[in-house]
Amino acid sequence: MTENTQQQHDSVPELPTQYAPAEVEGPLYERWVERGYFTADATSDKKPYTIVIPPPNVTGSLHLGHAFQHTLMDALTRRKRMQGYEALWLPGMDHAGIATQNKVEQQLAEEGKSRHDLGREAFVDRVWQWKEEYGGKILGQMRRLGDGVDWSRERFTMDEGLSKAVQTIFKKLYDDELIYRAERIINWCPRCLTAISDIEVEYQEDAGELVSIRYGEGEDSLVVATTRAETMLGDTAVAVHPEDERYAHLVGKQIKLPLTDRTIPVVADTHVDPEFGTGAVKVTPAHDPNDFAIGQRHGLPSMTVMDEHGVITVHGPFLGLDRFEARSAIVAALREQGRIVAEKRPYVHSVGHCSRCSTTVEPRLSMQWWVKVGPLAQAAGDAVRDGRVKIHPEDMSKRYFDWVDNMHDWCISRQLWWGHRIPVWYGPEGQVVCVGPDEEPPSGEGWHQDTDVLDTWFSSGLWPFSTLGWPEKTPDLAKFYATDVLLTGHDIIFFWVARMMMFGLYAMDGVAPFHTIALTGLVRDERGKKMSKSFGNVVDPLDWMDAYGSDAVRFTLAKGANPGTDVPIGEDWVQASRNFANKIWNATRFALMNGATVEGELPPAEKLSATDRWILSRLNATVAEVDAYYEDYQFAKLSDALYHFAWDEVFDWYVELSKTTFMGGGEQAKVSARVLGEVLDVTLKLLHPIVPFVTEALWTTLTGKESLVVADWPADSGFRDAAAEAEIENLQQVITEVRRFRADQGLQPGQRVPARLGLSGTALAAHEGAIRQLLRLQPEGEGFQATANLTIGGATVALDLSGTIDVEAERKRLAKALAAAEKEKTQATAKLGNEAFLAKAAEVAVEKIRTRLAKAEADIERIKAQLDGLPGA
Repeated sequence: MTENTQQQHDSVPELPTQYAPAEVEGPLYERWVERGYFTADATSDKKPYTIVIPPPNVTGSLHLGHAFQHTLMDALTRRKRMQGYEALWLPGMDHAGIATQNKVEQQLAEEGKSRHDLGREAFVDRVWQWKEEYGGKILGQMRRLGDGVDWSRERFTMDEGLSKAVQTIFKKLYDDELIYRAERIINWCPRCLTAISDIEVEYQEDAGELVSIRYGEGEDSLVVATTRAETMLGDTAVAVHPEDERYAHLVGKQIKLPLTDRTIPVVADTHVDPEFGTGAVKVTPAHDPNDFAIGQRHGLPSMTVMDEHGVITVHGPFLGLDRFEARSAIVAALREQGRIVAEKRPYVHSVGHCSRCSTTVEPRLSMQWWVKVGPLAQAAGDAVRDGRVKIHPEDMSKRYFDWVDNMHDWCISRQLWWGHRIPVWYGPEGQVVCVGPDEEPPSGEGWHQDTDVLDTWFSSGLWPFSTLGWPEKTPDLAKFYATDVLLTGHDIIFFWVARMMMFGLYAMDGVAPFHTIALTGLVRDERGKKMSKSFGNVVDPLDWMDAYGSDAVRFTLAKGANPGTDVPIGEDWVQASRNFANKIWNATRFALMNGATVEGELPPAEKLSATDRWILSRLNATVAEVDAYYEDYQFAKLSDALYHFAWDEVFDWYVELSKTTFMGGGEQAKVSARVLGEVLDVTLKLLHPIVPFVTEALWTTLTGKESLVVADWPADSGFRDAAAEAEIENLQQVITEVRRFRADQGLQPGQRVPARLGLSGTALAAHEGAIRQLLRLQPEGEGFQATANLTIGGATVALDLSGTIDVEAERKRLAKALAAAEKEKTQATAKLGNEAFLAKAAEVAVEKIRTRLAKAEADIERIKAQLDGLPGA
């Protein structure tokens, strides 16, 4: 070690020999929060950048889907903050009406009570107590992940300000005749006893039964098929297609409804598919949305045949039976009468279940509150069509338009006690009064408020502006609305994204709530399978954070994040990301031990070695590449670019190539130390938004500065050196090929071999020391024999392998491998020359054979080169 190197080593800042995420991450995060790095300033003259977090349920905990989207939102926000924007990432939670009410009802059930024992007011108080004690677990978990959110602006959909926003917009919509009350078919949960939204219905394949039933008598009869025989008690018609000649004689006639004393009409409706089944369908307007529409068109009565618990309320023999008990009893009664034409069981079909309790959902006619979505949806579609809002990736726009252009009126009332109560009062004379937030509700005998609460999606639809203070004209609203990007999964584009678009445009005078909708895929297991408790493949991200660190989880998720595409993830990949974090740590330790510094100006190009100019050229190209990927939300590509630049080019090549320079000391070592400091400075900044913890610990040690969170984002200086890049690429080729040859000859990586290098007349002459160091090539000594000669990139490398390998044994091994490769080539060539095979085989099978042929040909070429390189060849 030179005196200069010893002095550098003595002045190295303290950095532990190993990276321990558990010791670093928690303290770093608390320091960031305490110093107010994430707190946005509405009075700042900086350009704003705003993201509002999709509010997780107050009952929820961090799952991989949250970790995935939060990582990407955090990366966007951290980068913009470093670029000098006033960056606001606003956190909060959703009150999650059904889910939270169920939690508290379960508690009460353990005490032998129900919500009705407490009464509405006491029950709601109990829910608030539960929320304070148990809710918001996910907020602490977000800190573990490193979410750089502005905790001072945390919101909750039931807090005072957001409640005022809900009441304000309800009143506005009501006064504009965009909210109304009517009987319609809704999704009903007989367990939760409430209407539920489409997104709260989970469909699964159930094994039911399909029965075909004959209605009517003789020539005036037809057959219908159903999986819900119990609903036939509420049939008020049978429908056929107007052009179906089989039933033309029956249209307009009355036929007998089995098991009842009623007759029902046969109606003609184009909704019926004459090619499906018998071409005749039973019509139960009170228990099926399509049947309700048919009933509306034909003026049919709607008969409700079961109550809110799913219990039959009509027809003596079945009165009081549960819907599933009634189904079996009705089929048995029809069978006894000889009216069952066919039965198929099990009949596997898609059935809706309540996402909260897994109860089979019942379509049910019910008096509910609705939003008339027509004009709101039109505005939401126009904002994307005219370019005010961009959807990324663009091919997801079709799904968005499919939804907003065909949206049905939205049922917004829920039969719950926890939530925003509908601000409508009813009077003793049938009066209906909608009350705004600053108005006194009517009082006196006979006046009462509507008992329903609003759908959770109603309040979360206001999230981008209610969280900023609307309806008040707050500084936050003026500064940070509209938000810049909504980053969310493509699975809720219909339910949440569209609602925010409708409400934002309506409430904010035509200004859309965000400029860009960036849609992600869903996280799946390493085999691409959906994560589900029933599959046993659900992963708690906290377990992986405990084992490998939050940075490792974040980097793995970002590396799989192609726009709109599902993200497979497995533990092996998280381990690999942990190894990457360790590589960053160890390489930075080495750099610091060799004097890497950010002090002083970067030396001019004429003082830099080709290796220095190469890495700075590649560094600037990487900055430009990463910036372009960020602007296009290409997280997987930017993560991959950073991974390969940091690991391959900086740590595996530049650091290794610079070792001989550092060992030699002198002025060139100081220059390279400054270049290495610059490269690490910029690389850690580029990595920081994705892996904030390890980069913060290293960068503050390297630079002695306050924090990467508030550091400047690196800019592409424009420096490029094509000649240096070509020179180092040539050098890399020489080193790589000789390493491959050494490995092929069975030499150990550390085994030294005498070599003569022919580098004169090439740019590689300046790199002889590095070549010998990296390839373990000692100078040619007395008695040197050039037993192997390699020509690579204009350079020659003569190696003396005498005494290092058993030449005859190696020749036999290679000859055997060559014979196997030639046999593989012959077989693959024959297959591809077989016309019968090509005609019958699937393209994937043919492609597999082509791949085998290409590999065999490459193996033959490689093995022959190895044989030629053996001593005595």
